[in-house]
Amino acid sequence: MSDRIRERFAALAAEGRAGLVTYLCAGDPDPETSLALIRGLPGCGVDLIEIGMPFSDPMADGPAIQAGNLRAIAGGMKLAKVLDLVRRFREEDQATPVILMGYYNPVHQMGKERFIQSAVEAGVDGLIMVDLPPEEDEEFCLPAKAAGLDFIRLATPTTDAKRLPVVLNNASGFIYYVSITGITGSAAPVADQVGEAVRRIKSSTTLPVAVGFGIRTPEQAAAIARHADAAVVGSALVDLVASNLDEAGKARPGLVETVHSLVRDLAAGVRGARA
Repeated sequence: MSDRIRERFAALAAEGRAGLVTYLCAGDPDPETSLALIRGLPGCGVDLIEIGMPFSDPMADGPAIQAGNLRAIAGGMKLAKVLDLVRRFREEDQATPVILMGYYNPVHQMGKERFIQSAVEAGVDGLIMVDLPPEEDEEFCLPAKAAGLDFIRLATPTTDAKRLPVVLNNASGFIYYVSITGITGSAAPVADQVGEAVRRIKSSTTLPVAVGFGIRTPEQAAAIARHADAAVVGSALVDLVASNLDEAGKARPGLVETVHSLVRDLAAGVRGARA
């Protein structure tokens, strides 16, 4: 496990609280606004940062994140620029874990060895590759882990007792539990069902369990934080980016502050969940 991810979850456990993970799409709506958004997250109470690598066919993502991907691509965001974004973030923050989430096609195009080396040098801590199943671990998971990158695996409501050990094999960093059956932002999770699923996963692994998909409000984040080691919020923030663009698709004044305001509210919800 990367030092930053391990130390952050250890600190959260010592504090007796869950963490807040936020997702933003790299380069959305433009590279400089994206950097300002990401740089401000730790100060708003974010514990781990998840950054989406823009892709034109993000099959696990709903309309909000798909639109964010397309805005970023239209603005010229490419995988090399995503890594440069992380590198610039690391100029000011050496403590907050950064996880890249995306799909294998752009990585394959860049070349997996070049991507892995560049990601480590940029300061990436972990990867979520949505479309690479455990059966393909030798292709990318194992080389990435050998280089020091955590490989964070998704478990879902349909991951049964037979499949779960396969999912957990070679997973590191934490387990990302997808709280709904569907794409990002398509439904709200049911906290009690999430709690039961988290307990089931934690009976089979010592890794922390973060829960995402469908969490949009501080109240929902707090409900999840009572059961999980972290709550993940993405679509609500990407929607807020979209609603603060002008007719030309450019960032309106105050976009960064508006997104950060919601992040602070989410962080307050998570931090007070177990009080």
